[in-house]
Amino acid sequence: MTGSSIAAMAWRNLWRHRRRTLLTLSSIAFGTSLAILFTGFGDSSWREMIDLAARLGGGHVALQHHEYLDTPTLERTVGAAELREVALRDPGVDRVVTRITGFAMLSTAGQSYGTALIAYDPELEDDTTLSVLEGLSEGHGFRTANDKGIILGAKLAENLDVRLGRKVVYTLTDKHGEIVQEAARVTGIIRTGAPTVDAGLSLLPIGVLRTALGYGEDEAIQVGLFIDDQRNATAVAARLRGQVGERVSALPWYELQPELAGFIAMKIAGAQFMEVTIALLVAAGIFNTLFVSVMERLREFGIMMAIGFSPARLFGLVMFETLWLGLVGLFGAALVTAWPYYYMNTVGIDISAFGLGSGTEVAGVSMGSVMRVDIYLENLVMIAVAALAATLLSGLYPAWKAGHVAPVEAIKLV
Repeated sequence: MTGSSIAAMAWRNLWRHRRRTLLTLSSIAFGTSLAILFTGFGDSSWREMIDLAARLGGGHVALQHHEYLDTPTLERTVGAAELREVALRDPGVDRVVTRITGFAMLSTAGQSYGTALIAYDPELEDDTTLSVLEGLSEGHGFRTANDKGIILGAKLAENLDVRLGRKVVYTLTDKHGEIVQEAARVTGIIRTGAPTVDAGLSLLPIGVLRTALGYGEDEAIQVGLFIDDQRNATAVAARLRGQVGERVSALPWYELQPELAGFIAMKIAGAQFMEVTIALLVAAGIFNTLFVSVMERLREFGIMMAIGFSPARLFGLVMFETLWLGLVGLFGAALVTAWPYYYMNTVGIDISAFGLGSGTEVAGVSMGSVMRVDIYLENLVMIAVAALAATLLSGLYPAWKAGHVAPVEAIKLV
């Protein structure tokens, strides 16, 4: 008997107990669908948070002084022009920006507050690389690197009791360790909904701050690199390390944002545990169905062996039945998942009604208010392969049991 004949016989056997088969297929379909949706939620959420962290921080990969990560002072500078040229030659890099980041004291006649400071070049950046620019609710942004003015977070401006056009003084330490003070008028207010950002961030044009700090025309703290897929950050950083010199570090986002990386790793591990649990429950159900089916057909298998079926063919027959279950179950999973996936990919679920959303922060990064599903292709393939493998593994023992039937004893069974 050929393999195609055994496959056809297995297909017919599968539908001899239609209700049992449909229940088993339902468990495979819904279990696989849950795994796809859970993984898709995670892939979309973590990608969004990582990209937002990159747009708020130093990019997906940052080139900076090799000691800056441990001792972040404004003395640890790099030559931005040369590093930009090196970075732009890498095929994985989409955009390169230059920034000065640090901390300063903002003062008015009556108030003083500390602030995180980002100085950027508006000719190189927009809200696709510096996310807080999306929250500009009053005033205007900078047009050139040498514009006058300062942009404040909404809560910070409220704490300082300043409005558009009012003057503030920022105090910080220059590259020589000397304390410098500069005055600037408030030209913009940003309101992101993230408490940390709105209460503690200010923006300056990079050219003005370079002059205040005594930097050269191409000196900066960070050269931020943006790539299309954050999963390639490790590879891009590894390629650049050999090109930027010993005094410059090429750091992927998870080294720049270790708290966020730890949070995401914990959540991914939790999701994987849930998926493994679901897989085990589904596999247990499949095993039970196949084992009961085999035990009910022992007399049939004994007769088949008596008329010439080999143990290998009986083993193959049950395994083909298992394979059909897995394949049809995956097809059912595709049908079950299609509409929910489309809806949650295009529309999403608004979680602001549950008290979550843009005001909720993780490691200083604001969460989006709409959850969407967008699974990576390799994760989808991995789930499909794992579901099929779990189904086939569930059928191994029942198939072995069928292939080791004693014909004389089995025929006596009623």
